[in-house]
Amino acid sequence: MAERLRCPVELSDSQTLIRDNVREICAEFDDEYWRENDREGTYPSEFVELIAEHGWLGILIPEEYGGAGMGTPEALVMMEEIAASGGGFATAQAIHGGVYNSAPIVNYADESLKAELLPAVAEGETAIQAFGLTEPNAGSESTAMETSAERDGDEYVVNGQKIWTSRVDHSDYLLLMARTTPLADVEKHTRGISMFLVDLEDAMAQGALEMEQIPKSVSNAVHAFELWFDDLRVPAEHLIGEEGRGFYQVLDGLNEERLVIAGECIGLGEAALERGVDYAANREVFSRPIGKNQAIQHPLADAYMHLQAAKQLAYESAEKVEDEAGAATGTLANTSKYLAAEACYQAADAAVQTHGGFGVAREYDVERYFREARLTRLVPITQELVLNYVAENELRLPRSY
Repeated sequence: MAERLRCPVELSDSQTLIRDNVREICAEFDDEYWRENDREGTYPSEFVELIAEHGWLGILIPEEYGGAGMGTPEALVMMEEIAASGGGFATAQAIHGGVYNSAPIVNYADESLKAELLPAVAEGETAIQAFGLTEPNAGSESTAMETSAERDGDEYVVNGQKIWTSRVDHSDYLLLMARTTPLADVEKHTRGISMFLVDLEDAMAQGALEMEQIPKSVSNAVHAFELWFDDLRVPAEHLIGEEGRGFYQVLDGLNEERLVIAGECIGLGEAALERGVDYAANREVFSRPIGKNQAIQHPLADAYMHLQAAKQLAYESAEKVEDEAGAATGTLANTSKYLAAEACYQAADAAVQTHGGFGVAREYDVERYFREARLTRLVPITQELVLNYVAENELRLPRSY
């Protein structure tokens, strides 16, 4: 298999097998496929279906439920390779929810729900692609959510609004966060929030869910929606875990997910850098390759070194978070995401600059990578909130929010 431009890191045998298999899958989709998805705003269904057929949507699902039973180091290399293949951050995000939204089901759902749902998710027959957390009046202050769920017999009645909920149009279920105890009635603002599994087809049949797509300028292939719930009835057996403990259930596994997102950022940065290097080596101006000029070489070399450093930290951290918990691993995960997003943005910017005027031409892809790289500095957590976390937990400075 031909080697692509990748920052080197030592891989285990299982990681190498995953990388090679995923690379073969990605090779079936050319650059024009990804361009068209972005240009037309079409979800890469064919790609997602092929990933599912190979069992990779179930990478984190235990073998007893039909999954691969793997962990963060394996998921990291898979998602990096998907982003680096040419599909970029958007393509990784097209399956990210399908991989990670199964984790709360594995960890907290009743055994009957696990047995019913997880094998179908692992096979790609059922999708839990959507996660409803963010709200217009809460934003990064997730515990200020206003969406409520009140118990009524053997059901919960949900009312409220969510925003920036992705992949709802390609999901069978929605993991929904809602307050079961008002904020004013809890001792800590992190309490009183619960997690529910919402059958989207049933919600629409009830006439209790309205949704509207949010126009945006990046990751056009993965749609985001604003959702409104009006007396939505959810069966009590679709409460995931313990009532009032949903926010802590979200936090469980957050470090692992951020490390995998760091991998997606690194993959996008590698894709952008590869395009920049290739163009620099082949584009001739004044009878010489532009890559012979230090003004072109140095930004690309600098971007490579930052990607290498971010990748090394992410891969080393992925091994640690499997066995450890606490502020130290939180710092590793958050730092990995922060540095990967910064390195990704730097690589994409250097690639655009290397292309000159062609840097904004769709046919060269780097303008798409640049748009996506800018997004990585905002999601799933802003760079500023990572700095807040490190300042508080490592520098022991007063909490700033």
